[in-house]
Amino acid sequence: MDAIPAGRFDPLAAVRTPTAGGFDLLLAGTVFQDIIFTGLPHAPQPGTEIWSEGMGSCPGGVANQAIAAARLGLRTGLAAAFGDDGYGDYNWKILAGQEHVDLSLSRRVAGWHSPVTVSLSVDHDRSMVTHGHPAPVTPSELIGEQPPPALAAVADLGHELEPWALAAHSDGVKLFGDVGWDPSGEWSQTRLDNLQYFYAFMPNQREAMAFTGKENPWAALYSLADRVPVAVVTLGQQGAMAVDSETGEEEWVPSLPVTAYDPTGAGDCFGAAFVVGCLAGWPLGDRLRFANLCAALAVQEVGGSLAAPGWGDIADWWKRANARPERRGSQWLRRYAFLSDIVRDVPPEAQRRAAATIAHLSDA
Repeated sequence: MDAIPAGRFDPLAAVRTPTAGGFDLLLAGTVFQDIIFTGLPHAPQPGTEIWSEGMGSCPGGVANQAIAAARLGLRTGLAAAFGDDGYGDYNWKILAGQEHVDLSLSRRVAGWHSPVTVSLSVDHDRSMVTHGHPAPVTPSELIGEQPPPALAAVADLGHELEPWALAAHSDGVKLFGDVGWDPSGEWSQTRLDNLQYFYAFMPNQREAMAFTGKENPWAALYSLADRVPVAVVTLGQQGAMAVDSETGEEEWVPSLPVTAYDPTGAGDCFGAAFVVGCLAGWPLGDRLRFANLCAALAVQEVGGSLAAPGWGDIADWWKRANARPERRGSQWLRRYAFLSDIVRDVPPEAQRRAAATIAHLSDA
């Protein structure tokens, strides 16, 4: 794994050992070509045409979290299949060349076209249309029987865990659970039992209640906390709450009051930022506050993965917040006071978000 590029801020510098190598975060999954339309006046109606206020195109799917993590300074490895079409070329170039995501475990697949998702942002929510075919190679085939050294990995909480995830768990890698909505409505107990292999699980409130059969998110959170060391339930505009059974901490943190322009990828930004806080050893409340901040910064821009903030954006936000006289001493500055010592070390040239559009070279 290459060193973090010059000008990139390393949030784990204080806890790294001189001999530490490998990845900070390992991810596996499917990379989509995302085409995002924002500012739509209403959802499209049959037989009509509407115009959007904004449009972006960028790598999506697992690339959302890979880019978000790399922007935050984590040494990020991604195992994914890439088509041999133009979308595959573009996504590979952006991930490896612009975002410094390590693709040594990824593979170009001849004759397989990249999955494509069109995301429509209406009334602060999104609807998606996707086309694609299953990848011809699995993450375990890409990663192999022995995963590379890593501090953490994100794995899908499926009926059966991928062999690579079980092997990583056996090697002491902290697994963070990812889960999607179950359209069958079954929410199998087997999936819940698989939490025994995970360090943290971060569903939204609907997923958490469906998984546990509880009628409110707090009850669902405590039910999950009985199964996994760190349980997090995200609450949308109401923020996020969590229990860390290892430290005995319980926290609820409200969201920042921002106008959401494009929610695409916000959950992935939250997850990547929470991983950063966990690996850095921050208190649970600060982990949640940082994750909420990164998600809030992302939804104010167009473009899913490329709207994910870098440390330059975070430092800029902190400086702007402190420069406004009416905000001095506010509850928000007090809640985020932990950033003061961190952003002091962020270099002026630290990475900032990129332009979310197809270009010969996107802005970095």
